[in-house]
Amino acid sequence: MVNRGFLDFRTLNETHHRAALNIFMVIVLAHWSEHIAQAIQIWGLGRPVPQARGLLGLLFPWLITSEWLHYGYALVMLIGLWLLRGGFTGTARRWWMVAFWIQVWHHVEHLLLLIQAQSHHPFFGRAVPTSILQLIVPRVELHLFYNTIVFIPMVIAVYLHLRPAEAEAWAMTCSCRPATAGRRPAVAAATAGAQVG
Repeated sequence: MVNRGFLDFRTLNETHHRAALNIFMVIVLAHWSEHIAQAIQIWGLGRPVPQARGLLGLLFPWLITSEWLHYGYALVMLIGLWLLRGGFTGTARRWWMVAFWIQVWHHVEHLLLLIQAQSHHPFFGRAVPTSILQLIVPRVELHLFYNTIVFIPMVIAVYLHLRPAEAEAWAMTCSCRPATAGRRPAVAAATAGAQVG
């Protein structure tokens, strides 16, 4: 058998899917904590938007103004959603792909912001880099919204993935597959009955 590394696409979505999914979700939750902290700083503590820097921004204020940081996270999200999709089946995969396609748009918005920041040429006649939907919704609220509408279908997908219907469990090939999915229902029931008695 050929030894494939952790980042090999098939290994990632089979043997190491649960570990990779856990790492990815920790990254997502850490990013969420930044947005929640920023929201608390703005609407709970009454700080002006430029002074609401989240948690990392308190220690490294220059980070919050870096379009590379925001774009980098949008790209990590996009890549993570794409790479981990192979482990999902059925309804869980549909929800995962909903999150992916929303993140595609979120990524485009961040790419526009990065291009404007790097070229020092804001679009749409604005004084600062501005994304398309930012023309009608302020940036903080817009990106809190984007992260929410990507996060919700991700959570639904992970929940359904870790608690699959029987038919979907049989189709799973990843390390998240329930142990009983590998056995025929009659054998699983007989084994469960033998363990009880």
